[in-house]
Formats: sequence, structure tokens, C-alpha cells
Amino acid sequence: MEAEEIHSSFNSMNLDDRLLKSISKQGWSCPTPVQSKVIPLVLEGKDIVARAKTGSGKSAAYLIPTIQKIINNKEISRRSIQCLVILPSKELCKQAYEHMVLLTSYCSKDVQGIDIGNRTVDSAKLFLSKSPDFIFTTPSKLLANVHNGTITMVNFEILVIDEADIMFSYGYEKELNELLNYLPKSYQALMLSATISDDVTALKKKFLTNPIVLRVDETDLPPEAQLAQYLIKCERNEKFLLLVSLLKLNLLHGKILLFVNNITRCYKVKLFLEQFAVASCVLNSELPQNSRLHIVEQFNKGVYDIIIATDEATEAFKDPAVKEGKVAKGASSKTKKEKSDKEYCVSRGIDFQHVENVLNFDFPANPESYIHRVGRTARGNSTGTALSLVTSENEDVLHSVNAKLSASQTEVEDVLKPYLFKMNEIEGFKYRVNDALRAVTKASIKEARLKEIKTEMMNSNKLKSYFQDNPNDLKVLRHDKTLLPTKCQPHMKNVPEYLVPDTLKPKISRKRRSVRKVPYNISSTKNISGKKKRKDDNPLKTFKFQRPAKKK
Repeated sequence: MEAEEIHSSFNSMNLDDRLLKSISKQGWSCPTPVQSKVIPLVLEGKDIVARAKTGSGKSAAYLIPTIQKIINNKEISRRSIQCLVILPSKELCKQAYEHMVLLTSYCSKDVQGIDIGNRTVDSAKLFLSKSPDFIFTTPSKLLANVHNGTITMVNFEILVIDEADIMFSYGYEKELNELLNYLPKSYQALMLSATISDDVTALKKKFLTNPIVLRVDETDLPPEAQLAQYLIKCERNEKFLLLVSLLKLNLLHGKILLFVNNITRCYKVKLFLEQFAVASCVLNSELPQNSRLHIVEQFNKGVYDIIIATDEATEAFKDPAVKEGKVAKGASSKTKKEKSDKEYCVSRGIDFQHVENVLNFDFPANPESYIHRVGRTARGNSTGTALSLVTSENEDVLHSVNAKLSASQTEVEDVLKPYLFKMNEIEGFKYRVNDALRAVTKASIKEARLKEIKTEMMNSNKLKSYFQDNPNDLKVLRHDKTLLPTKCQPHMKNVPEYLVPDTLKPKISRKRRSVRKVPYNISSTKNISGKKKRKDDNPLKTFKFQRPAKKK
């Protein structure tokens, strides 16, 4: 069943004045396509499956009408309608909860919620005893509270499953099947997803009854006018050369989300960039959860401009052996260690704000992962750029990506355009890159990983109470500090003019002239202050040697 009704403004949806005031405070002048279709249907009590691309406003599409239904019900019977929101990761639980807090800023006395995805069962018990209207949780945390008796599912009347297409890939199939035994007989269900995959179809059959299916977006990513997608074909040993050239020659402007395929690779890139005095921070599943949330928060505030991320947790849990908690025979200890937190994701759902560039340093393993990564930029009405470094090993996946993204176009053409980049113009950087890579050894990577984990654990646990009493000190806590145990070479920080390609020299020279300071000329008779030097200022000319007296 399809729905065609579209509302051009929030005022036409019969929403509470307090809710409209909160919406206006967020600067939302009109609903997005998914919001204009979903909100009225939820208010009518329909079961819905909505497919909309990343950054289209799916969270507000279910939060706004559920908040309104809770307000309406309390005005009539003062009885609480509880809404259960299930998400695949802790980061998404916190993010959705914060969206709810913003939207209820003028009706917080009537509508309250709790994020138990980021709480232990014991710490959540007190809050759950007050029967909050919203509960945000992951499937595993929800079951833990159900088994402990702190949550009774019979009270829920609205069930929301967000990011439904990656629930199974995070290893939650067993938990979701078990939840069916605890759900009430009658409830309204909403399911939101970036794609209508086989997993979504399976979930729809289990949790929803005759739902309305809304396919709001026919394309997986924003149009070409909003999102520019480029690729550079290179060899594996040229990736680091390209990376330092793109950054040091200022070819990438603004915030950068840099993706690699595993955690070890994250730290190799970070340590490499440190050699060139380029600050960055690593976001991965090994870090404590509070640290991950703090990194994203500070990145959104502009504290640092480069995050090196991996979405390998998602890829890892697509393996059936990993879903069942098993590791295949012969798997390395590295594989076991790096699958540390399945309730973690980077490429999907997390609201990275104002990301101008997504750089696929390592090309993703499949088209879905590419779409999820690139969807972090060009969100809403903003523009963005996606640049991928592609080797001969990635040709098959590249062909699949182009085929998937071109499916909705009338003309068959490659969506990823070649980035016009002449490799021979950056040959001069090679010796510096090789020097930097020699300093980034396996031992230094291991040492850096241990150092950061220890530091972040201390910040998360030992200083937790301190930061509660001194919140301003938390604001200045940085995650992009230097990790490299060896001393960086100072000459690597700057790019001399002879290394700048001829096509960029006019631009670079103009920039340098605008900030150049007056040099100190040794041969000049004037010093920096403009005063004439005295002749006796030269210590070699004023030095007088006196022969010691002879002993009698």
C-alpha cells in the first residue's frame, strides 16, 4: 500500500503549539519529504515501513508524531503511552535521545524519556520505575532489562525500529526473535531504513501487520549537484603519497571523515599524518564508549577537522560465525580482539555535522558500505565531496558501486568521476613519505594503540566524577594528541616551494606572501626592529684576548 499525501508545513499537521515551538527553535521551516509523509500516518495509528536516504530527517519523522500522540493521550486520560525505540548501536541511542530532548524542550514536564542503551541494568532501574514515555535501547540492553524485571513490555503501545536494515548485520537476529515473545498483542509499529533489504522484509513480517510502505527517495545518495563523487586510481604504495599531497597542498577544504578498513590501519594513518604535523583523531570500537561519544561531539563543534574511522564492526558481524559468537578455526588473535563492540557503528546513522569531505582511503568492501560512508556528507541541504582511492584490487567493487548508483539514472554512466590529478607533479613528496612510513613500524602502531586506550580509559573512568564537578575541563579535553613515540622531523611540517606543483604555485605563493614575516638579514646593518646596529654588536669584533702573565 502506498501513500501520496504531502504536507508543506508543520503547522498543517495539527501539532501542539509547544511542539511547533521546539521545531521552530531547531530552524526547521518545513518538513522533509519523509517527514511530510510519515507524520500524518503515524498520527492516524498506521503501521509504517519508511525507506529514506541518510540525512533525510527519519528520526524527527517518528519522534514528532509519537510526542504528539503522548501529549494527546495525557490530556484525555493522563495515562502514559510508552514508546519503545530500538536502535542498533549505543551511539545512535544517545543521538535519538538527544533529538527527543530537543523536541520536548517546551513540554518536558509532560513527555520524558531515558536512554538505557548507554546505561547498565542497575543504573537504569531507578529511571524505569518512573515509567518514562520514551525508552531508547539496543536489542541486547532491552532483553537484559526484561530478564531483570525492570521493563514489562505489556505497557508499550508504539514500537519503533530505526536503521532496520543493519539490525541483523550487527548480530541481533537472535535477540529480535526473542523479543517477539514479550511484545503486547496490540501495538503500533514503525520501521525506518535507508534501504529495503531482505533483512528489512524479514523484520517487517515479524513485527508489523499490513504496513504502509513508503519509498520516499528513489536514489540512495543526493544528486550530483549536491554531492560530487570522485575517484583516483592508484597503486597501493601510492595511497600515502596521495594523502599527504591532498592535505598539505590544501586540495581538501573543511572537515574530513577518512575511512579505512580496520583499526590497525586507523593508527597507521594517524601516526603517518603526525609526521607531517597534521592533527587527527581515531574513532573505533576499541575506545571506551564515552570517549567515542565525546569525539563525535567535539568534531561536530569544530574542535578538530579530521576523524579517521573504520566501519569494520558492521562488516565483521555479517559473518555468521561472528553472529553466533564463534570465531572460525584458524582465525588470528587480531581478528578476535578487533571485534570488541558490536553495538558500535560509524558509517551509519551517527550525525556527523558539517562534513565537507568523505575520503575513502581504503575502498569499502561492497556498494552498501560505500553508500553508508558517503552518506555522512551532503546531508540535508548542504553540499559535500566524496573522494575514493581505488587500486586494481577494488575494480570489481567499483563496478558494482557504479552499477548500483547508476540504476536510477536514465543515462548509463559511471557516477564516480576521475579526479584530475597528475601523479608526476607530486614525485618530490616521495622521499618524505618514505621517511614517514619508515618511522611507522608495527611496534609503534601497537604502542600507540595501547597508549590511547589507556589514556581514554583513564579519562572515562578515573576522571568521570571530576568532570561531573568540572564540566569546563571536559570541554578542553582533546583526542587528537600526538601518539608517535619517536620524534618527528621538523622539516616535514612545511612544504617548500620546489615541491609545489607548477599549477598550484600562484595560489600557494599568494597565500604565503599574505602571512610572510620580515626575515632577519644577517648581512644587513639594521635589525628586525629597524634600528641601526652598533659596530660593537658583533661579538667576534669586540672579543679581546689577553695573554696570561708568565709565571716567575
